[in-house]
Amino acid sequence: MLDIKFMRENREQLLAAMVSLGAEDAPVALALALDERRRAILTEVEALRAERNAGSKEIGALMRAGQRAAGEGLRARMTQIGAQIAGLDEELARMEADLRDAMLRIPNLPHPSVPVGRDERENVVVRQEGALPAFDFEPLPHWDLGTALDIIDFERGVKLSGTRFYVLKGAGARLQRALIAWMLDLHTTQHGYTEIYPPYMVKAEVLVGTGNLPKFGDNLYHDAEEDFWWIPTAEAPVTNLYREEILDGDRLPICHVAYTPCFRREKMSAGRDVRGIKRGHQFDKVEMVKFTRPEDSMTELMKLLDNAEDVCRALGIPHRVVQMCTGDLSFVAAVKYDVEMWAPGCGEWLEVSSCANFMDFQARRANIRYRPEPGARPEFVHTMNGSGLALPRVMIALLETYQQADGSILIPELLRPYMGGIERIG
Repeated sequence: MLDIKFMRENREQLLAAMVSLGAEDAPVALALALDERRRAILTEVEALRAERNAGSKEIGALMRAGQRAAGEGLRARMTQIGAQIAGLDEELARMEADLRDAMLRIPNLPHPSVPVGRDERENVVVRQEGALPAFDFEPLPHWDLGTALDIIDFERGVKLSGTRFYVLKGAGARLQRALIAWMLDLHTTQHGYTEIYPPYMVKAEVLVGTGNLPKFGDNLYHDAEEDFWWIPTAEAPVTNLYREEILDGDRLPICHVAYTPCFRREKMSAGRDVRGIKRGHQFDKVEMVKFTRPEDSMTELMKLLDNAEDVCRALGIPHRVVQMCTGDLSFVAAVKYDVEMWAPGCGEWLEVSSCANFMDFQARRANIRYRPEPGARPEFVHTMNGSGLALPRVMIALLETYQQADGSILIPELLRPYMGGIERIG
């Protein structure tokens, strides 16, 4: 959530930012109007309470002076003031609830480094690493490879759960597990992250903290009876580990990595990405989350992005980095870079990580602060996250990149210890 003081003092800048984000419908005007009314009520209540305090003292003086009638008249006025204060307090409570709801629906402001653009067509390719593979045969898409090798079962996935579900079998299931274990080891042993195993179901306030609620509730799975929400990403529980806490500044940056399944309602255009395992309501992901000092956050974001790219480099799969323009930023991101792997069978770049800096946007929602030095006033941390990486798109790129002319899949050497020594799926 944004700083209401900043909003009051920078109304024109705020409205211009909403236009660049394509978020003209954000309730900025409503929030500012509610804030103005809230402050007016607070001023009125403060004045009435001061009058009541003074009047209470005066009543005692009048009674002691024998001016009983005047004292009783003033007492009646104090009763009237009490009723006014009670009514204003009720209005204030409603006003503050409405203001918070409006504030929770206003997106983050773009960082000055973000290019202005209308939509994904105006995103900027920052760099590309690795030459696209050349084959002396026609490379197959993963849905044909997986079916032929009997490592992906689409029909039984649909039978069990419906469209956008599938079953990984045998070496396919083991390959995904190997990738997850290897990525966790890479980030913990070489990149300095501490592994977290979080719950997969969380309270609503956790998702409010990361910006998933209230705006994106329709995309989430919810158990109404217990009021649990299935996590859309490990970012939700890991970011909220320090909810309502004041951290020691010497601990920053805090770097966590977690593997979880992720659950989201994929609302896709008819006919889009209907084949394969690219989009599903359930998928696995290794997620990196950082908590930093504000002055270090952009530097730490670049480190996080490099950590995500290291996975692509180690696997030997070509990748590129794309910076999101203002019109394609997520609701919570101030700046965001996507890492995309090349899938030669599909013939497309697949997003395998989104590395975003949220600045203090999430920290304000979850009230995560730090003390810059002992005795100093607490300040909001900056939070950021990025996939390190997201399955199953890494699986797609790996299967299609390492396919052989005979239809088998060569296992990258670094994964073979995690595959029990298997060198090839065939």
